[in-house]
Amino acid sequence: MNCIDDCVFCNVSAEDYIAENELAYAVWDKYPVNMGHALVITKKHYMDFFHIPHEEMSAIRRLADEVKLIIDEKFSPDGYNVGANVGKAAGQTVFHFHFHIIPRYDNDNLWRPNEILIEDL
Repeated sequence: MNCIDDCVFCNVSAEDYIAENELAYAVWDKYPVNMGHALVITKKHYMDFFHIPHEEMSAIRRLADEVKLIIDEKFSPDGYNVGANVGKAAGQTVFHFHFHIIPRYDNDNLWRPNEILIEDL
């Protein structure tokens, strides 16, 4: 693995994992937006989504599916937001690839975009 000493995600203890496979691991977010908010993180240090080799994306996706099942069982959400921030301007604060799996609940009072019709744009 190509770990970086001062990278927080290169130094997460396996004891904190909620799931893992050969190329990625998942943990509960330390600053959750909602109950069950998890992160899927590459074991190798890649700066962001656009630096991950294509061959590794399927392992990351398989782990995301496993994490979704864990969240479904534990929290029974009504929906999900899934995404990654790329770059400081987009809100990325840890420059080691990770993406968020955020459970959503009816009436959770988190921001939701207004419904906009394509014709209105």
